[in-house]
Amino acid sequence: MPKYMVERHLPGITSDQLAAAAASAKSTTAQMSEEGTPIRYLRSTYVPGEEKCYCLFDGPSADAVEQANKRADIPYERVVEAMHIASDDLG
Repeated sequence: MPKYMVERHLPGITSDQLAAAAASAKSTTAQMSEEGTPIRYLRSTYVPGEEKCYCLFDGPSADAVEQANKRADIPYERVVEAMHIASDDLG
């Protein structure tokens, strides 16, 4: 399944608010999966110096990921397809 990165500008967000947003993304995507749209929130990386957050999702399309973020009521700037390579993937 393709991966998508969601870019957010979150000035002044606290760690508690960031955790709540991540929890909302997780529960919303779980609900959408139960409804028949296979989508999953994977992780977030927040860059305090830029007030930017980058969230990674598995999903069938960018549109599905956008809908998940709208349903979770989490602001975003853009959704783009992304490739994720972890050091564990390299053997």
